[in-house]
Amino acid sequence: MNKIIVVNNPEKWQLPVENISIVSSQDYLTNPDFARLKNARIFNLCKDYSYQSKGYYVSLLAEARGHIAIPTVMNIVDLREPKLVKIVSEEFDDLIQYSLKSLKSQEFTLSIYFGQNVAQKYKELSAMFYRHFQIPFLRVKFNFTTKWNIKSVRAISESEIPDEHKESMLHFAAQYFAKKRYDTPKANQADYDLAILVQPNDPAPPSNPKAIRKFIELAEKMNFYVEVISPKDLSRLSAFDALFIRQSTEVNNEAYAFARKAQQENIALVDYPDAILKCCNKVFMAEALENANIPTPKTIIVHKDNKNDVLKVTGLPCVLKSPDSTFSFGVKKANTEEEFQELVNFMLKKSDLIIAQEYTFSEYDWRIGILDDKPIFACRYFMAKGHWQIYNWDASKKDDQDGNADCLPIEKVPKKILNAALKSAKLMGKGLYGIDVKEVDGKPLVIEINDNPNIDFGVEDLFYGDQIYIAILTALKNRLERK
Repeated sequence: MNKIIVVNNPEKWQLPVENISIVSSQDYLTNPDFARLKNARIFNLCKDYSYQSKGYYVSLLAEARGHIAIPTVMNIVDLREPKLVKIVSEEFDDLIQYSLKSLKSQEFTLSIYFGQNVAQKYKELSAMFYRHFQIPFLRVKFNFTTKWNIKSVRAISESEIPDEHKESMLHFAAQYFAKKRYDTPKANQADYDLAILVQPNDPAPPSNPKAIRKFIELAEKMNFYVEVISPKDLSRLSAFDALFIRQSTEVNNEAYAFARKAQQENIALVDYPDAILKCCNKVFMAEALENANIPTPKTIIVHKDNKNDVLKVTGLPCVLKSPDSTFSFGVKKANTEEEFQELVNFMLKKSDLIIAQEYTFSEYDWRIGILDDKPIFACRYFMAKGHWQIYNWDASKKDDQDGNADCLPIEKVPKKILNAALKSAKLMGKGLYGIDVKEVDGKPLVIEINDNPNIDFGVEDLFYGDQIYIAILTALKNRLERK
């Protein structure tokens, strides 16, 4: 396996390692040789893992390319979520109290380098934190009240390591990179209790109220106890056996925290947190679809070094997408070169990478609903009135914000469309997905893969009716029974 260390400035790194390459984050993100590389393990030692930074994208694109990333995007996001840090810290409480019991001060900082600390007595505690978070350079701050508590957990850069720790850090690095294996973290009479997560006043909910009522009605017939919960109910999630997410999913909203906690506590789940991470980022999607040879409109990942070459690939009009755009939010069309320059410069201020795509006209987009690798519905979504997208949030009338839709039997879907959708869903693993596909000159072009797709009463269920709801509830029950 190819081993690659990715850092911001390779010339500053003097790690004593053999048979391992050290490359810059810019090179890894933009050099097509790395996109084509197979069988690689990527050690992401970038100085910043913040959302949409280069460090974040190194792990994201590594996973899109089929590389093994340390840390994973999930590790990075977990670190930023205070509620999740609190949840996992409770698991370590006995070890924390035992390891820090001899300290006389009220505060303590534990610096962890590749899973180790310079003091041998904190070896087990350091290893425990590393096994969970998988962050190469980690700093944990504790304070003492009636017992030791975790105050913060954060990734640090190499420049933040004290000089007196540098020699030990290099020694730990040599040990770490010489390894062949790297640790990864591993009420009533109803049969099961099901929580359905709904965000009150969600501007674009994935299910309308009638659909939520239909889920509840059919779930109760399948012997679930059902409760609709809101984002403020995270602390109650442990009381349920299964979770169905019916609020908009983004990396930075509550849905991810619910999904991650459910996964940690072995609660049956739709959708999985890694599906949220991957589907919510158009950069991951573009790289993954290209890597799998799935047809898409001409697409290019845009960064500051190649922005002036984009139109040579896409032409005009050009569609620009923020990495985490959903429901057409953050998706813009540039009709002229001036519009393109203005939009691309604005969007690159918010994210180091964005997506540019050729504009392909069609009267409608196919949406194929896929659950655990099987199609469960097929719709055609028509463009909003007088608009180039399905959604037009700037429409003066609410009725004009989205276009019409019709629902068809799956056997009426052109085979090429269905096959492209099924192949796309497999990139994301088991779960519930809506695959958007344009049909241009008889050929399928995959536009995007949506986790948490719409299941609206009167739209997606129009042909198959209750079968759609039952299929999803049965998938949850199957997950519970496999446990």
